[in-house]
Amino acid sequence: MSCRSAALELSPGTRPIVLIGNPNVGKSAVFSALTGRHVDISNYPGTTVELTRGRFRLNGHEVDLIDTPGIQSLLARSDDERVARDVLLDETPWAVLQVADSKNLRRALQLTFQLAEHELPFVLALNMTDEASAAGIDVDARRLAQILGSEVVPTTATRGEGVPALQQRLLNPRPISYRIRYDGTVEQAVADIVALLPEEWHGKRALALALLSGDGEAYGRRQVGSDARAAIEAIVAETAARYDQPLGYVITQQRMRCADCVAAEVSRVPEVRHISFRERLGYLMVDPLWGWPFLLVVLAGLYYVVGVFGAGTMVDWMESVLFGEWINPAVSRLVAFLPWELLRDFLVGEYGLVTMALTYGIAIVLPIVFTFFVAFSVLEDSGYLPRLAVMSNRAFQAMGLNGKAVLPMVLGLGCDTMATLTTRILETRKERVQVTLLLVLGVPCSAQLGVLMGMAAILTGRAIAVWLGVVLATLFAVGWLAARLLPGKSSDFILELPPVRVPQLGNIVVKTLARIEWYMKEVLPLFALGSTILFVLDRTGALVALQSLLAPLVTGFLGLPEETAGVFLIGFLRRDFGAAGLFDMARTGMLSANQLVISLVVITLFVPCIANLLMVIREHGRRTALAVIGTVFPLAFGIGGLLNLIFRLLGISF
Repeated sequence: MSCRSAALELSPGTRPIVLIGNPNVGKSAVFSALTGRHVDISNYPGTTVELTRGRFRLNGHEVDLIDTPGIQSLLARSDDERVARDVLLDETPWAVLQVADSKNLRRALQLTFQLAEHELPFVLALNMTDEASAAGIDVDARRLAQILGSEVVPTTATRGEGVPALQQRLLNPRPISYRIRYDGTVEQAVADIVALLPEEWHGKRALALALLSGDGEAYGRRQVGSDARAAIEAIVAETAARYDQPLGYVITQQRMRCADCVAAEVSRVPEVRHISFRERLGYLMVDPLWGWPFLLVVLAGLYYVVGVFGAGTMVDWMESVLFGEWINPAVSRLVAFLPWELLRDFLVGEYGLVTMALTYGIAIVLPIVFTFFVAFSVLEDSGYLPRLAVMSNRAFQAMGLNGKAVLPMVLGLGCDTMATLTTRILETRKERVQVTLLLVLGVPCSAQLGVLMGMAAILTGRAIAVWLGVVLATLFAVGWLAARLLPGKSSDFILELPPVRVPQLGNIVVKTLARIEWYMKEVLPLFALGSTILFVLDRTGALVALQSLLAPLVTGFLGLPEETAGVFLIGFLRRDFGAAGLFDMARTGMLSANQLVISLVVITLFVPCIANLLMVIREHGRRTALAVIGTVFPLAFGIGGLLNLIFRLLGISF
């Protein structure tokens, strides 16, 4: 192998800058530092599944910045890598800005060398320099820039360090002059393929190497003639036949050797490195023995923060004082002057916009959601979530999945709709459909989870254990069956663990406020819609008719009060609204402990919301969405009815 210089002339313009990098390198932090626009700054891969765009000023001009998903390689083995590859092939960027982890330069350089083959203007941000220094790792950015023949800037994006210098370097980006010279057979195949590609295409060398590595979809949206495609396929087959190992492996190994050489020349790593307290803590969190106490502490912390403080202290004050003594009486006095009784009832009646929708959405659910968002942001920023994936890997393997599946499911605790979108980080369609089914079936979103935790605070430990046990057993059984019934294969479990970090207060505040904004814009209007639907159903007599129609199911099969039918009806719109209704019934003594456990099981196993259903249709098609819904609803009521029967036959009471 050897290296040669190359140059590509690009004229200035308003073309975008493409942000690219491995997972867990602080790429989203760089995006936020440049644009000022918030994206999730997470310590696990998969938060930025779709492209995120922002704008920032560069030399007095507005420039687009495209944030691609975190990837390990430009060979499209997943949707994330496919998106990143297609952006480079289909766009003509002003520059490619790669973000690298200074502590793991070898891994970053493997991606750098793939980007070099695209022959695009390039800037490398050596991020997390503070963590590298703390670990005793020193990278000579100036020497690395000389070797690559391109711009290299040390940064610590979370503190804004190096960001002004990065902006300055983006004014005059240069293509990487460093090229890997592969062995003669590979180089000849590359030359032969490049000769068959259209002259006007850019990145032809990168495309040729991708095709040789087995990426049959590397053309992206670009079309090549059938004769040329057949000739290229013949070259790939002939070249692969000359090696004992897969051609993609051969090419990757040669890149890795080159990355080792460059990394050894520009970085200094201590021979005997001191293992810090945070590193020891990170190891303990995934230890087969000590990892479980950490998990129990996290769960206990969530319970006390969300279930006790949020659902108890905060909800009690907001409902009894803020709304009970101030807002609702004040609104009632104001609307008393309205001449229309119908409008008065619509605002402050039993199903009133203020007395029900706002009381549920702000006084009951918002405090719980707020405390959950704070707790979730702390876990996210600390680096614990990917360690949770490692701890849960064995359990997910029993369902034909791997620990990576826990990431969308944990994100589902924030929003099932977005979690369905992030199933794209899973490598096979079978895994994506299977996890989507589990998300829809039994993973409560933040709004519902907060209410459920509030309801759990009312129950005894034995009742909570039954509820959780039934839900988890249902999830496991459905996952186990789906793994055997759904066609396709499962993937291997490969996940990089980021370092354990002290959560940054600024990150937590920004994330929490952004999620509260989402709640106010997306969820609160649905509470208003739900109360409006109930008001109309009540005024037209349809609510009584529907309750009578559902009475055999609700009162007979499930053993619940007739009023619960209305709660389940609105649960079809959003199950967290239904959960809030059950919470209100439980607090007013309308549900016994047994009935509360049954209703908790049923509402937990509901379809989350209409938005989630639409996302399932978008991601997997109508047939798959119908199959998911056709499974979830009968299962939710069936499990609830079976639980009621068992309670009665065995004389169980809480």
